Amino acid sequence: MAETELSHRLQCCQNWGVSPDFTHHAHSASLSAVAVNDRYVVTGSRDETIQIYDMKNRVEHGALLQHDGTISCLEFYGSAHLLSGAEDGLICIWNTKTWECLKSIKAHKGHATSLSVHPSGKLALSVGTDKTLRTWNLVEGRSAFIKNLKQNAHLVKWSPSGESYVVVTANTVDIYQLATASVSGTIVTERRVSSVRFITDCILAVAGDEELVRFFDCESQECLCEFKAHENRIKDICSFKREDLHVLVTASSDGYIKMWSLDPDKIQTSPLLLCEVNTKARLTCLAVWLKSNLETKQIADESKGSSSQVSEEPPIKKICRTNSGKPADRDDREASKKIKSANVPQKKKKIPPRLK
Repeated sequence: MAETELSHRLQCCQNWGVSPDFTHHAHSASLSAVAVNDRYVVTGSRDETIQIYDMKNRVEHGALLQHDGTISCLEFYGSAHLLSGAEDGLICIWNTKTWECLKSIKAHKGHATSLSVHPSGKLALSVGTDKTLRTWNLVEGRSAFIKNLKQNAHLVKWSPSGESYVVVTANTVDIYQLATASVSGTIVTERRVSSVRFITDCILAVAGDEELVRFFDCESQECLCEFKAHENRIKDICSFKREDLHVLVTASSDGYIKMWSLDPDKIQTSPLLLCEVNTKARLTCLAVWLKSNLETKQIADESKGSSSQVSEEPPIKKICRTNSGKPADRDDREASKKIKSANVPQKKKKIPPRLK
């Protein structure tokens, strides 16, 4: 969405509904990536910055300035780490407690277009414009395997179990098995694929430059169901589970966000529309932040011991590169600390309400 982050509140006590929550001019250019964990929402943009929002305190938390070029992909692993990739070919690993850049890896000779972290947190996959699929050992922070591709891939995604993953090139989705690191099947669509999501290990949702969402069987590559979700091309899809209900969320360049109820056991049946909202914006990316996740975590933390005092995290300063333009390594830590201390701390900035 052009320069603006939109947030809509989900109401699902009895009747599903979506109401505007806030609108924030987060960047000086259009948004290109968004990711969430239990506490934070992070957005990446063509303005080369990553903005952080604390959803617990509803404040703008700070900015990360490590990359040169458009931020192309963001992904949290748990509550402790964030991975980012950009057109500079770097993949950066961030500590989400201090927001320090723990590791900066020159991942691709061209742009890093997509990344995905294994459910174990020990491996990550990335694809870029150098026609490679790279496997990363996150424990040691090094490259583990490089596979040459015939074309540039723009999406990569692990399955929920981590036993398989998909690599998307234009309108082709290749399904790989981790055990063999080889393609076990291929799905070909008529249009370019813009988003993929695993509903289960065996069911893959695919959307692209058309109005349809399709569900495929990962073993047979058979199309199990397709339905018209929007009047224009679909930019992104997400899914989540609320109690016993599976929900698919779709966003289109027509400005609409829609939520659908689906039953993985009856996937041949078209999903039921729960609610929709017209954001009146040109949507580019989508993420779902579930408030209950944070509330559950807070209750658990309080029950562990009310006697222990936990201090609130202060808003971070802008985290910059070293003067050489390269990320600070072990020899540069002291210099990096001086640079950080020289920055003026940002005041907590309340996210403004949506203007009516």
